[in-house]
Amino acid sequence: MKTIRFAAAALCAVLALAACDKSPDTSSSGKPAAEAGSQPVSIAAIAAEAKGFTVGSAMSVRTVYVFFDSQCPHCAELWQTAKPLKSQTKFVWIPIRLLNDTSEGQGAAILAAKDPAAAMDEHEASMAAKTGGISAMGDLGAQRAIVKKNTELFNRFGFASVPSIVGTQAQSGAMVVHEGALPTAELAKMLGLAVPSGQ
Repeated sequence: MKTIRFAAAALCAVLALAACDKSPDTSSSGKPAAEAGSQPVSIAAIAAEAKGFTVGSAMSVRTVYVFFDSQCPHCAELWQTAKPLKSQTKFVWIPIRLLNDTSEGQGAAILAAKDPAAAMDEHEASMAAKTGGISAMGDLGAQRAIVKKNTELFNRFGFASVPSIVGTQAQSGAMVVHEGALPTAELAKMLGLAVPSGQ
């Protein structure tokens, strides 16, 4: 399958600031992510191994996967800029632990919520208000294990930052992979979707 790495020279400086990475960048095994990455990015592997929550049209034939960390402000930005596109595709948000221990508990709490999308909205509102985000309370052992498995897959792919977006370009059918947040119009163009009016 063809892969498109979405990048434009004119946007490099901006996009470099639109992602969070761990410094020094290490996986949960303590190895640098670049060394940990040994598997090509694969939509089939994500669909089979990763677990997240779906936002958007459940009946859509298009699926976009987003690896995110609950502590990452750029993930929060993408959460907002992706919303105008949810009528055209479904987004599967996959929580990982990249930045700190809080990420794992909050990712687990979002997965455990009765309505994970509403929990994510609540979490991002709390983060924007600088009140710390959603609380990780109760027995979240199963969900924490999911976040750990998601993180292992993220590391195997050799991703260095979040958000990490993986999807299929609607017109060409090529896989697109991008690390970092994007404005709605640029995200739509990358995925081959219609740009919503006003964007």
